[in-house]
Parts: sequence; structure tokens; C-alpha cells
Amino acid sequence: MTKTNAGRFFEDYAPGQVIHHAVPRTIKMGERALYHALYPARHALYSSDQFAQACGLPFSPLDDMIAFHVVFGKTVPDVSLNAVANLGYAEGRWLVPVWPGDTLRSVSEVIGVKENSNGKTGVVWVRTRGLNQHNEEVLSYVRWVMVRKRDASSAAPETVIPELAKVVDPSDLVLPKGLHFDNYDFTLAGEAHRWDDYDVGEKIDHVDGVTVEEAEHMMATRLWQNTAKVHFDATVRPDGSRLIYGGHVISLARTLSFNGLANAQMVVALNGGAHVNPCTSGMTVRAWSEVLDKAETSVPSVGALRLRLVATTGAPFALRGEDGKYLPEVLLDLDYWALIPR
Repeated sequence: MTKTNAGRFFEDYAPGQVIHHAVPRTIKMGERALYHALYPARHALYSSDQFAQACGLPFSPLDDMIAFHVVFGKTVPDVSLNAVANLGYAEGRWLVPVWPGDTLRSVSEVIGVKENSNGKTGVVWVRTRGLNQHNEEVLSYVRWVMVRKRDASSAAPETVIPELAKVVDPSDLVLPKGLHFDNYDFTLAGEAHRWDDYDVGEKIDHVDGVTVEEAEHMMATRLWQNTAKVHFDATVRPDGSRLIYGGHVISLARTLSFNGLANAQMVVALNGGAHVNPCTSGMTVRAWSEVLDKAETSVPSVGALRLRLVATTGAPFALRGEDGKYLPEVLLDLDYWALIPR
């Protein structure tokens, strides 16, 4: 009797399946220390209890991307262990802050499947929810993944492609209970720029770059228990390289955006995103942003910016070629809402 798990293949998914992912994790302050060691994270709300308390919170929550990585990592053995690539995201919302001591688990529902024309792989869409120890939903998002088939000759399932919103409506953004920016300290935050200082269409070069090292990537994937073979096993990919976890690139780009967006304190929604080219060790990742939209929130002192965040190994503001395709140096194109003082 086989006791090991080879992971799901494309044929194993069907719309309506609900997958309860194994191994809940209790997250404490060590998680933040490691996160801030892995990335140049400097947003004040996630760094200082006193700063967070001045903004109406009981103390500093854990970084929004820590919540994302933990919830995402739980899903890998069941969703993307045999993935060729993680293709994109939609309808992501951060709903409740994650505090030190919270225990997170993940549940996913399969909402779409489509076999690729090569007959060897297919795309699977899942909606994942992260739940805390109180059964509160802290995070929800959709992602789609290209997964290998176990048997290329097996019949293709009926295609189901979910209809997904292109953007989370500003009225659906959830602010943490008590949050306000009435007493916001711009000096301690690091920049003076408010919501009113940003214009739709404005582009920001975040200037700095970080060269990706194999060791830090492996530490990150282990920390969040992301067991996808393409990240761990150098024999899986034809070129013998290990693919850098896409979430690693997201966190690098988000933390690099501090220079120019230091007051975009909290990520509250993920409208869309794609890992458009692979990232491997030795690449130097840089970031730039574009302001796509602005919105008011239910709290007068808090505004929302819709931002495009691009991670690249090339020049700022270069995204697509004349053929409309992403340039080869572009690694990530992410569309999100962030909260900023007005």
C-alpha cells in the first residue's frame, strides 16, 4: 500500500471540489523577524506597535504578505505540487488583520478547469480562503495554475472558465477595525506624500534593486512550507535551475516600493496579477509602480490607491513590446489596492 502522496494532477480536479489543506500554522513574532530579514520591509504600520496604536490599532499586525504566503503555502501540496507555473490572481481581499499568535489554515474550492491544446497540461482555477483560529476569514483570493497531466492520453474534462472581476470594487475594501490616520506621523513613516499627492497615470521608479540569492529563496519557501517541486528540485526544470517562488518576487517588489510609496501602508485587495517570466537566482529585481485609480473609503482620513506594481530586471516603465507581449525582463505585473493617509 502506497502511503506517500505524489500530488494531484490535472485529471484529479473538478469544479466544485473543496480541499481542506493540511497543517495549520501558529504565527508569532519570529515570522516577522524572518520576513524583515528576507526583504527590505520598512512600512511603519508593520514595524512599530506605537505607530500602529496611533493609527487606532491595538498593536502592529503581521505584514499583509506574511498572511498571503502562509495561506498560499498551505495550498501547494494539493494545488500546485505538479504545477508547471502559477499563472495569475484575481479577487483577492484581506479581510481581518493577522496578529502574532493567530493560527491560520487554508481551504480551497476548484472553480474552473481547462485542458491545454498540447494535451499534456491543463489550467486549474481555485478560490482559496485563509481562516484563523476563530474561523474568521482573514484572506480570500483566486489563482490559476498550469498543472501537468498524469496521462496525456486521458480524456479532457469539460471546460469551465470562471468569470472573475477585473478589479475589486472600492466599496468592497475592508478596513481593519479602528483604523484611522488622524494622528499619522509622516516623519516616522519616512515620506510626506498623502493620497492627494498622487495622480492617476503617475509612474514611480522605486530606484533600488535586490539581487536574488538561492539561499534566501530556499529559506522563504521552507518558511512558508511551499513544497512545489520547481522551487526545490533542480532536476525538474529542463535548464537545471530552481524557479524562484513567485511570492518571493511579490514581496521583494512590494518592499522595494517603499521608496516613493512609504505611506501606502496596507495592501487590502489583489485585483489581478501575473508572473509573466521566470525568476532565477542571480537576477537583480527592481520595481516601478503606476497609479491606476484612487478611491475614498468609509474612514475620512484613509484613502485607497489602486496601484500597478511591476518587478523587472530591466529599465523602469518598460512593460510590453510592440507586439503587445510582456518584455522578457518583466517578472511580475501586479494590480492591488493599498490604504494611504488623506
